[in-house]
Amino acid sequence: MAQVLEFKLPDLGEGLTEAEIVRWLVEVGDVVAVDQPVVEVETAKAMVDVPCPYSGVVTARFGAEGTELPVGAPLLTVAVGEPADGGPAAAAGPAESGGARGRTPATEGSGNVLVGYGTAEAP
Repeated sequence: MAQVLEFKLPDLGEGLTEAEIVRWLVEVGDVVAVDQPVVEVETAKAMVDVPCPYSGVVTARFGAEGTELPVGAPLLTVAVGEPADGGPAAAAGPAESGGARGRTPATEGSGNVLVGYGTAEAP
């Protein structure tokens, strides 16, 4: 069964409390992979592509381009895992090739650290 996970705006740097959405890189319904950039944001210090810590299907985006969001505000939601109809995972793609059995996309990770999301177990 698919699980919907919320991805919140992470802490992008020391002392930064907000970021402005410059450009969305994904649409609702798009399939995303772990560490795929999903939104371009601008902070007081830099323009940054924010990667998604989950692989799955984007189910919602929060905030229009030009909107300022505080750190910790929802950016998007992603449906991960098997769909309810028992068919193949909607997120089956490059992030899941090679098939680590028994692991869901939500537990797989690149090992990259995204503040507030940590990293998955070492391989």
